[in-house]
Amino acid sequence: MTQAGVDPKLLEILVCPLTKGPLSYDREAQELVSKEAGLAYPVRDGIPIMLVDEARKLDEA
Repeated sequence: MTQAGVDPKLLEILVCPLTKGPLSYDREAQELVSKEAGLAYPVRDGIPIMLVDEARKLDEA
C-alpha cells in the first residue's frame, strides 16, 4: 500500500470549518493544519476528517 496523501486539488478547496481560513498539509503528521484556529484535522486513509470534535489543538511552543 502506498503512503496516503491528500489530493492537491482537494487541498486547494478545503478550508477550516471553524474559521473558513486556509489549511496547510503536514505530510509527516498526516494532518491538515489551521494556524488561525490553532487546530490540526486528521487525515485517515487519505480522507480529511473535517470535524472540530476530531481536531487536535496545536501546542503553543
